[in-house]
Amino acid sequence: MPLFRRGLPSPISRRSCRFAVKASSAPPTAAELKISTIPTKPVEGQKTGTSGLRKKVKVFQEENYLANWIQALFNSLPPEDYEGGVLVLGGDGRYFNREAAQIIIKIAAGNGVGEILVGRDGLLSTPAVSAVIRKRGANGGFIMSASHNPGGPEYDWGIKFNYSSGQPAPESITDKIYGNTLSISEIKIADIPDVDLSSLGVVNYGNFTVEVIDPVSDYLELMENVFDFELIKGLVSRPDFRFTFDAMHAVTGAYAKPIFVNRLGASLDFISNGVPLEDFGHGHPDPNLTYAKDLVKIMYAEDAPDFGAASDGDGDRNMILGRGFFITPSDSVAIIAANAEAAIPYFKDGAKGLARSMPTSGALDRVASKLNLPFFEVPTGWKFFGNLMDAGKLSICGEESFGTGSDHIREKDGIWAVLAWLSIIAYQNKDKKVGEKLVSVADIAKEHWTTYGRNFFSRYDYEECESEGANKMMGYLRDVISKTKSGDKYGRNYTLQFADDFTYTDPVDGSVASRQGLRFVFTDGSRIIYRLSGTGSAGATIRIYIEQFEPDVSKHETDAQTALKPLIGLALSVSKLSEFTGREKPTVIT
Repeated sequence: MPLFRRGLPSPISRRSCRFAVKASSAPPTAAELKISTIPTKPVEGQKTGTSGLRKKVKVFQEENYLANWIQALFNSLPPEDYEGGVLVLGGDGRYFNREAAQIIIKIAAGNGVGEILVGRDGLLSTPAVSAVIRKRGANGGFIMSASHNPGGPEYDWGIKFNYSSGQPAPESITDKIYGNTLSISEIKIADIPDVDLSSLGVVNYGNFTVEVIDPVSDYLELMENVFDFELIKGLVSRPDFRFTFDAMHAVTGAYAKPIFVNRLGASLDFISNGVPLEDFGHGHPDPNLTYAKDLVKIMYAEDAPDFGAASDGDGDRNMILGRGFFITPSDSVAIIAANAEAAIPYFKDGAKGLARSMPTSGALDRVASKLNLPFFEVPTGWKFFGNLMDAGKLSICGEESFGTGSDHIREKDGIWAVLAWLSIIAYQNKDKKVGEKLVSVADIAKEHWTTYGRNFFSRYDYEECESEGANKMMGYLRDVISKTKSGDKYGRNYTLQFADDFTYTDPVDGSVASRQGLRFVFTDGSRIIYRLSGTGSAGATIRIYIEQFEPDVSKHETDAQTALKPLIGLALSVSKLSEFTGREKPTVIT
């Protein structure tokens, strides 16, 4: 019974997902859909990471793999959280999204959802999903994305669920989903045709409605309420200011023209790789110095623009560059926080509080201290910020993994970060006449360092390591930590303050997250942190974070890799990474 192969829009992936249909159907009434109950069996490997379930496309195409997870989700939620309610559906445009959308819509209908709001062509950035959930009072939403991971038939796909506040589902729910995937026996599915996602409009099937919505309009309206668009437009329209935005052939390509060109008056030439593609143009949509090399080349050229930015696959990450000048994500959130009250209307009454993920540098801590604001250090994963925001304790937050955001939504937000930086640059130059030297991105960063000191920071990523070796290395480090004591000497220059496996107790609900990263913290404020990342789809990614604080202004312009060289060497020797993994060089250095 080919439930998922009728009337698919022409751009959909040609490969179809196997979905077993051997069902007896409940007799429908006039007001009901025809719902089928499909027998199924548990499949292995459906435990979610920090950002949902991510696997290779071919795994999701296995019989009932996606359908099992979606049904397990509904089995994990209280019925009042979805029956007769509204759910949002969208994604980053990667391969398999269109086909997956049809599966999700039909299972949602089969479980009694009243309405699905889905982005045209299945497109909605992750920040936009959060914005639509909040604006429309939806019960939650599905995000089809593997974030910054590559797309295409041989690469990655992912799914996650956000709750009614717009934030990712908490571990209490994701743990239930996993538990239900281990015991699932049936899938409830509505017998309806595939929905045409290419045109805006509403279609009704009995008591179930699908509305195809514009992916940009609600999000743009929110951005107009957060920022002073006239201030930004004044900067962007200056003949002596140039910027470039690299959408990396990902979802923000759908947002760049409506926001930067149509609303703010930038030239269309300012946008590169602006058409969303299912395989991201054979690229790796991760906005960092390695994978956004086209942008880096432009921004380090002799005739570079004044400002450059990029966003990732699903639009929640960002990279910020000035002319020949890279802003680390840790510095970016600190600089935004320091300037927000003056430059961004949303924060005109000041921030409620600031927060960062544990591996992120301490630059934001220093801003919070100077501004006398509450400060929080949380595990990696945006969901940990959401509770603080909902409790009114947090306004601006960030992660060193190129994620920055605020409480306007409950996700990190790439376009928001770009607009925040444009706002700060515009504010700093609002009184400058054409022809006068503009305050640059580098000027803003250096002035910040003069005020707060500089936190030199770098991250070494070792991607797709053999899991056995990676786990052995982490086990070895835990053993080392168990034997350490304050005052231990490391190398010639470092004295240990403490070493631990980071545990976080949520100040709002008291929930505890343990084993969140191994920390070696030294008396001079330097830190070495080791984590295994849960954002990949294969093998293990080892991340090593190295940080050192420098108050001496005369040393602030030292290259970060030079300043951190002794600490990097110490991090590699303490961990015995090469011995455990066989890796001599990192995949990515940030």
